[in-house]
Amino acid sequence: MTTTIEFDFGSEMMVKGFLLNNELTDFSFESLRDGKSVANAPGAGKRPMSAMSPTIVFGPDGTFKIAIGSAGGPLIIADVASALSAMIDGNLSPQETVALPRFANLNSPTILEKGTTLNSISPQLTAMGHKVIARELESGLHIVERVPGGYIGGADPRRNGMALGD
Repeated sequence: MTTTIEFDFGSEMMVKGFLLNNELTDFSFESLRDGKSVANAPGAGKRPMSAMSPTIVFGPDGTFKIAIGSAGGPLIIADVASALSAMIDGNLSPQETVALPRFANLNSPTILEKGTTLNSISPQLTAMGHKVIARELESGLHIVERVPGGYIGGADPRRNGMALGD
């Protein structure tokens, strides 16, 4: 299960022991654009657009294989998709996967994680027409994988936390 309260400590308001979220920031800040209603505008009974994408992968025999999720706002989908590719196509372990440098393109500049080996491909991407920026990325990938004899996990080193087993 994935839940969110948006930023650290949500709205910074607590009621009866629960922090209230500030998910209104996931709605569009404009209700009209060029005289037309914006689909993601706040309104009664509406839910904000979200990038939450907790994912469960099953093996060919139908049994549980991988569970993966991440924090990181709009970068969550790219982080989860690239992590799944690293594990399934690249045969990386959960911990190797969460430690990989991060990248994304959200129909905007191509974002490369600052201070990583990915920065070396910036000139090639620029030559292909990408506008490239390097910045700190704080994904929050966490992964559990079923392996023969039990489970192994990976916790993103960019955040607090660790993967523990029995």
